[in-house]
Amino acid sequence: MALLLTRCLRQSALQQMALRSAWPYTSDYLFNSFEILTQRFYASQSSAQKEDTSTTQQTASTVNAKEAQKFAKLAAHWWDLQGPLRPLHQLNPTRCSFIRTSLCDNYGLDPTSLTPLSGLKLLDVGCGGGILSEALARMGAHVHGIDVNPEGIAAAQAHAALGPSFDHPGRLQYSTTKVEDIVKTEKERFDAVIASEVIEHVASVPAFCTALIQATAPGGAIVISTLNRTIRAYALAVVAAEQVLQWAPPGTHEWSKFLTPEELVLAMEEAGEREGKSVSLEQVSGMVFDPLKGQWGLGRDVGINYIAFFRKAAG
Repeated sequence: MALLLTRCLRQSALQQMALRSAWPYTSDYLFNSFEILTQRFYASQSSAQKEDTSTTQQTASTVNAKEAQKFAKLAAHWWDLQGPLRPLHQLNPTRCSFIRTSLCDNYGLDPTSLTPLSGLKLLDVGCGGGILSEALARMGAHVHGIDVNPEGIAAAQAHAALGPSFDHPGRLQYSTTKVEDIVKTEKERFDAVIASEVIEHVASVPAFCTALIQATAPGGAIVISTLNRTIRAYALAVVAAEQVLQWAPPGTHEWSKFLTPEELVLAMEEAGEREGKSVSLEQVSGMVFDPLKGQWGLGRDVGINYIAFFRKAAG
């Protein structure tokens, strides 16, 4: 009973943090009204898609075939800087900045070095065409990018072949596989496992979080970036970005699959408990787009895009 009460209080505190950071200037009355409207809107959108929790946790595969097919169709556009994946290219420096700082803090490395991640072994889950994988390899890390789409992996391999800096054995490699299969086939665990803009597309969030933790070495890091399930995220990331500005193909995202920060934290903590490993949230930051500058940056506003750094206990 005490454990249940503690979890309820922790969840409530996380909800307040996430929603207040998303709307920092609202009055308490408007804040409470917004929270109620958000939950009602979410319920109406996702009721038809709800799945039994016990079934979800026992799902053998984390892959959602329908979601994977969306990105298979984009294989030819991964490195088109003006194409449908342009937002990922614009976002990449910001998420790399967060990853560099977080991993350097975790491992006592120098973030100002030209190769600050030198010596680290990273797993980039859902790497697609390798946009993030290449950037991390350039920072000195040994990166293994994985994706379930062979078309995306082929695009990643072709682009990596153009860069002579990746001639070092093992510096950058790609595989068409799932994270749960990597856990079975890789004897050595990774210093950091990264899942950027992926978790909102998987078949089972609990199974996916479990696999991420299993692939991470004791004392290692897990970095997840995704979209918050708020009205603002629906208006900007779905309606505006896909239907109005056409920054992404229509149907790329389903709002009901977005995770709030507190839901992500609880999913990771519960997955850690199932594995008998403590997993703690160390840092979370919003990723905010400035339309006037056309640039992304890190900030306190987690109301739309956010990125989180978790640490797996060493013991």
